[in-house]
Amino acid sequence: MNPWIVLLLLIVVLSPLALLMPSRRQRGRMDVRLQARRLGLAMQLSRQEWPHWLAQEPPVSCAQYHRARRRGQVDSWCYWQAKPGTWLNKWREPCADASLAAQLAQLPADVYKVEATTQMVALYWGERAQADSLHKIADFLLARA
Repeated sequence: MNPWIVLLLLIVVLSPLALLMPSRRQRGRMDVRLQARRLGLAMQLSRQEWPHWLAQEPPVSCAQYHRARRRGQVDSWCYWQAKPGTWLNKWREPCADASLAAQLAQLPADVYKVEATTQMVALYWGERAQADSLHKIADFLLARA
């Protein structure tokens, strides 16, 4: 009888430790973020207010991958992916710049928003880890920075 009581007490004491272990999904996101850092990208969680006209509502807190822009870049733009492959600005107009539209078409379907300011290029991603998604994102940010 005593060994069963000891075993039960051990389970009760050690069970909260199991809750501290990251899930497979969380470990996958951590791996993606470490790979992004190795590729020279910065990442932070950012709260966003999304346009009401998006087909799928993105999460409120989203991973923002960004890279600083080179000096002399003065163009500013912002596009949302309304549905996979369709990039629209805040007036729901498609991207008019052919080279930018071609690069946007290469991005994964779970990239919600891409914006550029004079200081940085930022991309908001759902982080569903496919093998080549991070490399596509890194290539885009490097090309537009």
